[in-house]
Amino acid sequence: MSVSLSDFDLTSHERIPTLLFNIAIEGSLYVANSIAELIESRNKESKPTVLGLATGSTPTQVYDELVRKHKKEGLSFERVITFNLDEYFPMAPDAHQSYVHFMHEYLFNHINVKPENIHIPDGTLKKDEVAAFCVEYEAKIAQVGGLDVQILGIGRTGHIGFNEPGSTIDSKTRLITLDRLTMLDAASGFFGIENVPRRAITMGVGTILQAKKIYIMAWGEGKANIVRETIEGAINTSIPATFLQEHNQTEVILDTAAAAELTRIKTPWLAGPIKWNNFLIKKAVIWLSLKLAKPILKLTEEDYREFGMNDILVEIGTAYNVNIRVFNQIQHTITGWPGGKPNADDTYRPERKTPFPKKALIFSPHPDDDVISMGGTFIRLVDQGHKVHIAYQTSGNIAVLDDDAVRFADFVSDYHHVFKLDDSLVDSIFSGIRNFLAEKNQAEPDSKEIKIIKDLIRRGEAKAACRYVGIPDENIHFLDLPFYETGKIRKKPVGPNDVAIVKKLIEEIKPHQIYAAGDLSDPHGTHRACLEAIFQALRELKDQEWTKDYYVWLYRGAWQEWDIEDIEMAVPLSPEETDKKRRAIFKHQSQKDRPLFPGTDKREFWQRADDRTRSTAKTYDQLGLAEYEAMEAFVRWKELDTE
Repeated sequence: MSVSLSDFDLTSHERIPTLLFNIAIEGSLYVANSIAELIESRNKESKPTVLGLATGSTPTQVYDELVRKHKKEGLSFERVITFNLDEYFPMAPDAHQSYVHFMHEYLFNHINVKPENIHIPDGTLKKDEVAAFCVEYEAKIAQVGGLDVQILGIGRTGHIGFNEPGSTIDSKTRLITLDRLTMLDAASGFFGIENVPRRAITMGVGTILQAKKIYIMAWGEGKANIVRETIEGAINTSIPATFLQEHNQTEVILDTAAAAELTRIKTPWLAGPIKWNNFLIKKAVIWLSLKLAKPILKLTEEDYREFGMNDILVEIGTAYNVNIRVFNQIQHTITGWPGGKPNADDTYRPERKTPFPKKALIFSPHPDDDVISMGGTFIRLVDQGHKVHIAYQTSGNIAVLDDDAVRFADFVSDYHHVFKLDDSLVDSIFSGIRNFLAEKNQAEPDSKEIKIIKDLIRRGEAKAACRYVGIPDENIHFLDLPFYETGKIRKKPVGPNDVAIVKKLIEEIKPHQIYAAGDLSDPHGTHRACLEAIFQALRELKDQEWTKDYYVWLYRGAWQEWDIEDIEMAVPLSPEETDKKRRAIFKHQSQKDRPLFPGTDKREFWQRADDRTRSTAKTYDQLGLAEYEAMEAFVRWKELDTE
């Protein structure tokens, strides 16, 4: 159950006006519409509109909507003048990672903006030329009357533009050294942190604050902590984004995930009177228990009163009654039978006892997310006799190192020689692969042959893991959704073909259970796209009779876990099951030791999985529940239940 943001308006802790949207696209449309309205009004007055633009994943949907408005609604950019926030230094404009390339790919190539009206910091300058360039950049902004609108994202260091911690409120456009955390966040785009430039040219904080209107956007759970510090914390040079509190025309635009740590969402009872409901009571009691390091059943009336929760006691009665109620709710989430326990009372169980056995369909965005995220659970499902299918939505080929592709190609070549098979074609392919990789640019898409080899590597690893836990080959499905198969980090939007493939498989299996990755914090966005394909397929199937009797369970992956109050099914794992899950993860050898896109966490995926599930079990124990080795957690998707 989620909190309805309309149930309360508790913004007393927020020092910048903040708007919350359910999903990122809604917030992006709000910003795009606001910019479009300004452009249209200025166009009618024959006046220019000066836009300060940002790069990265945050504003891309804003740009998509502006492009749509241009192509479909005739929005003209002829009078628009743009200044970009920043650029890596050094950086060639035609490099895949350059912001020149980014802006043309996402916006400029698709609208009628005049080339002479585009301004982006120059990453090709000699170092001794940068200072003069920066002075000129500031002068150009001033000459056109300053920025009408500045679009911002926010980095995990709290940087805006590339104004890293230590930047001052009056700083101007300049060359700056990047924080290591910023470099880590950029590492996947550069195929390793060692390739990320150490410097960048950026507008200063003072330059940004001179804009007439500022929109700062943040999407996803990974930004939640820094968003809270920016909006609710004191102004601090350690978090440059807090300087936006000094600007009276700034709006913060968030999706619900990025807003998760705000007081009005995380602990609204600390901000003022609220309308209590069952979910908020559960959330508050769990928070109080963990804060005081006391099991739920030991919380007293004094504890409740001290932290502004006396209203709960007024509504329900004694602390004892509240404690028992919440304790039972949490206890009922625990089950060793994720497919339902046959011949048992399922009144308080998260899953139904019938039918038995169930057909379970596990969707895995990449060929290892299944075992990393819920390996123990699907081992349980198999061992308990359910008919388990695994569907790998993407090939995951981009996450395979070139060295591994060469190693496997070399093996095939040697295999043919050793067994005296017809090897002329094999030698030709192997030679072509070596030559291609020797001349390959860093961001250049793989050749067809290399892509196939990387596909096969990940496919073979997935099969090995499935066989290890007892999944028959005929129940392993490789969907290779088209949106992913670009050969680049940037993927296509999920389209009808992707949805059709997912829909076809679901129709064929007619599962009683569907498991899907609800982890929206992955650094490349693939999980989000894969989830949307599933949801859309289910929406299209909702009128079929068999869909009246299935559950959709969402799991989390390597980056995040569900909050305890959100968990609706917790599957405990024994030490033996935890070890078996770990060995299944080890079957994915190409993702061990040095995975290509690990995110910013230095731990290997199996270590993250271990730590995450052990932490969940520990939290249940701290709340006064039974102590388990590890726990995998799930939330049930119920959107279609209310339609």
